[in-house]
Amino acid sequence: MNAHQWLELAVYIAALVLVTRPLGLYLNHVLNPAGRTWLDPVLRPLEKLTYRVLGVDATKEHDWKQYAFAMLIFSLVSCLFTYAILRLQNFLPLNPQHFGALSSHLAFNTAVSFTTNTNWQSYGGENTMSYLSQMVALAIHNFFSAAVGIAIAAALVRGIARHTAQTIGNFWVDLTRIMYYLLLPICLVLALFFVSQGMIQNFKPYTTAKLIEPQTVSVQKTDASGKPVVDAKGGPVMENQTLDTQTIVQGPMASQIAIKMLGTNGGGYTNANAAHPFENPTPLSNFLQMLALLCIGSALTYHLGRETKNQKHGWAVWSAMFAMFLAGVLVCWWAEAKGNPIHQQLGVAVADGNMEGKEVRFGILDSALFATVTTDASCGAVNSMHDSFTPLGGLVPLFNIQTGEVIFGGVGAGLYGMLIFVVLTVFIAGLMVGRTPEYLGKKIEAYDVKMVLLAFVILAFIILGFTAWASVSNWGTSSLANQGPHGLSEMLYAYTSGAGNNGSAFAGLNANTPWYDTTLGVDMLLGRFGMIVPLLALAGSLARKKIVPAGAGTFPVTGLTFVVLLVGTVILVGALTFLPALTLGPIVEHFLMLKGNLF
Repeated sequence: MNAHQWLELAVYIAALVLVTRPLGLYLNHVLNPAGRTWLDPVLRPLEKLTYRVLGVDATKEHDWKQYAFAMLIFSLVSCLFTYAILRLQNFLPLNPQHFGALSSHLAFNTAVSFTTNTNWQSYGGENTMSYLSQMVALAIHNFFSAAVGIAIAAALVRGIARHTAQTIGNFWVDLTRIMYYLLLPICLVLALFFVSQGMIQNFKPYTTAKLIEPQTVSVQKTDASGKPVVDAKGGPVMENQTLDTQTIVQGPMASQIAIKMLGTNGGGYTNANAAHPFENPTPLSNFLQMLALLCIGSALTYHLGRETKNQKHGWAVWSAMFAMFLAGVLVCWWAEAKGNPIHQQLGVAVADGNMEGKEVRFGILDSALFATVTTDASCGAVNSMHDSFTPLGGLVPLFNIQTGEVIFGGVGAGLYGMLIFVVLTVFIAGLMVGRTPEYLGKKIEAYDVKMVLLAFVILAFIILGFTAWASVSNWGTSSLANQGPHGLSEMLYAYTSGAGNNGSAFAGLNANTPWYDTTLGVDMLLGRFGMIVPLLALAGSLARKKIVPAGAGTFPVTGLTFVVLLVGTVILVGALTFLPALTLGPIVEHFLMLKGNLF
């Protein structure tokens, strides 16, 4: 933890702060159907044509049920479209490597994953997906799912800002404007920048290179069907293979990586994700990818303040997010810099820290910062392997997701997730002073609290329920690469990542099995839509309410007290829900590591 690393962290924070206001102002114009942008001369005719082709009346708004129905129908149709492409991949063009179709369970898992903005990958990208699948089935979904998340956040903010209203916007208008005016233009610029850094963008077949020095490696033996072979005790049967060639991936990578980061999607073009030198060629590309992950989530807080005409409230929400972000970075960085005491006993210098699973060109800070940022956002992109982090270092990204990824969060998802906690915080504050809770002049009543609690309960139930099921089932434990508390952490991380629509993993778990693909698919669906529908109901309820004047007992939502109470509520809800499971996983693993045990 030297001065250069502290300076880099300071530069990242400064860049995030500097981009928040201007991007927030631009978002305010994009999310207002009557708003004007500098792209209007080019894109306004295309926007109107889109409405005409789709038969959308842009002047007619939806109530919360109509908005939810339109969102669900759009998500269902796009999910089926992706599933069909993946199942028919071997018959479709742009497949120079002649990859076969995905299995039914893997195609289901992948289609659901990209529909829900999770981008969980039970497959190896460059070894499974054709160029058409990467660009049409997956990259297009990166735009769709990101736009849906921002649209839901915009609808909830309208519900908060409006009063005595029956509508919260038009889903199709929101979706179209976000795609045309926000995601496509920024991704075009970002993709060109990535190409300038050395990221590939082509349609060439993969390149095969001859190795100067052939290598002999030990790999697990597989049978004729490709299933791993195990011995009588259940251990892997290994065999030696001599490698004399290397396959170098090609394809349309930069266009997918731009929206992968900006839309907080996370699905890597390659299996190594942002640790691959083609996906993340330079320190500058690494910095821009991390900034892209949080910039829209950060800017949406400014949009909240602007739309509600209470900019101090927007900055208060931003401050709560930032406080948790900074705490997570410092804890993860400290844990990885301190390293593993068992390694140190073997002669590894303390100054080296824990470099297992990390790119030497990025080092410990950039690995810890990336891991924290990608799990603060609902993004599964990684430039290091979280499974190789120290127990406390791995606890940070795991707990980040379990909070609902409200620390800036995914595009849209972070804001609407945090606003759930805002409503809960205001409710708690009202109970503390013995008054009816109020939020920006609107009384928080029983219906509103029920919708908030429904979103919390769904998230906790699916994470803990699926993890418990997997931990006592052969289909769950047979996929583990590690036993003991780390094995539990791998399963807990998988279902946490799915429900939180993150997509990163403790990669020691082989999730490409019928049971894991199916249960994780259900996990992702409930984590996304089981939270969105109650939120839209909350938005409709808030929009219908009248504004009441602030009184002596009104809890202010702009000061330090509010920020502290909001942070405390997020941490307390997460701790009460998940602390028992975390204790059995990364926390007990930490103490066992200090005693000399590894798993």
